[in-house]
Amino acid sequence: MSTKFNLDRKFLPMLVSIGLFLLLYLYGIVQYKGFSSPQVFFNLLIDNAFLLITSIGMTFVILSGGIDLSVGAVIAFTTVFSAFLLETTGLSPAVVIPLVLLIGVAQGAFVGTIIHYFKVQPFIVTLASMFFFRGMCFVISTDAITITNEFYRAVALFRIPLIGKTFISINVVIVLVVLLVALYLAHLTRFGRTVYAIGGSEQSALLMGLPVARTKILVYTLNGFCSALAGVVFSIYMLSGYGLYTTGLELDAIASVVIGGTMLTGGVGYVIGTVFGVLIQGLIQTIIMFQGDLNSWWTKIVVGLLTLFFIALQSAFAARSKSRLAASTQKTLAMHAPTSAAAGAQK
Repeated sequence: MSTKFNLDRKFLPMLVSIGLFLLLYLYGIVQYKGFSSPQVFFNLLIDNAFLLITSIGMTFVILSGGIDLSVGAVIAFTTVFSAFLLETTGLSPAVVIPLVLLIGVAQGAFVGTIIHYFKVQPFIVTLASMFFFRGMCFVISTDAITITNEFYRAVALFRIPLIGKTFISINVVIVLVVLLVALYLAHLTRFGRTVYAIGGSEQSALLMGLPVARTKILVYTLNGFCSALAGVVFSIYMLSGYGLYTTGLELDAIASVVIGGTMLTGGVGYVIGTVFGVLIQGLIQTIIMFQGDLNSWWTKIVVGLLTLFFIALQSAFAARSKSRLAASTQKTLAMHAPTSAAAGAQK
């Protein structure tokens, strides 16, 4: 009974997120004509592919007890730098795409190294990285750069037909591949178990002999790769690069992770929950579009309220866990007290 109860509480935030998504989707179906079309759901994936990818990377960072404020700037830089290389220098996408992904990996590895070995707060390091990459966007170009490359345009226009007249884009396929790899890393590898251990207690992870330094650097490296990949996907989606793209996206990614049930303190959460966190944001935007007379900024308002709700839920969860642990400790001490007293009397 106790194990089942603990398991239920462990999954509670994620289950609430999934339930909220289903309720919102049901509301849309009942309220608006055409909302029940499968293409509406597929459009959620198509329009939010870049956010899904960067939020998956952010999940690992937050699970480890860290934070990354640079993801939006890295995505914007990737779009600008890709567009510049494609349109100005005429480089092939076969060179440009691996190059920008390598830059994302290097950025993540550098940030992770500074955070761990120099003991600087992730907030400060990633904030500096955000300023650097956002500034580099405007060093390259102060204006938007349109991508006319045939490969990018072909990928952007390509549609994968599904049942009936429904379809998905190649970006959705990329998201699904990233999701499967992330699920494997998080739940079926030593790396994933170490990430959860570090988020639970980095000091305990060190005492257990876990590779804390390597894992923390790999977490930020993975996040840097996801940010750059999200930038490539966004470049294909927009067919342009601009320094003001994805401003504030890091907050959307963090909100998606929190709404998906991952605790900001680290150690508890699931990648699949983050997916529903992103889909909830996209679903709110879609409902507002179907409504027609509401300002799109209501999406931010609702997401903010949901984030506060899930943080409160996490706080209640953590407080209850602490109280149960304290009660269990007191009970254990009470059970051993008579034995200790008897042993003292015999001496």
